[in-house]
Amino acid sequence: MGRHFGDLAKVRHVITYSLSPFEQKAFANYFSKGIPNVWRRFTASFFKVAPPMILTYLIYSWGNMTHEQGKKKNPADYANDE
Repeated sequence: MGRHFGDLAKVRHVITYSLSPFEQKAFANYFSKGIPNVWRRFTASFFKVAPPMILTYLIYSWGNMTHEQGKKKNPADYANDE
């Protein structure tokens, strides 16, 4: 019936190793190494990413506020109209 999916091509000089899913631990070192690693990576990148985002948000909100104020009419211009 033809070749199986894993045997479609013969690759030379490539060695592959595999480990059975039954021989692995699904959450090995999850709490002892995983969570501290996530915290370390978060704190390392937070101070690189957050300041430009905060600055962009402040400029964007300032621009929207200025635009809304520019759309309003000045009531002093119409004080003497009857």
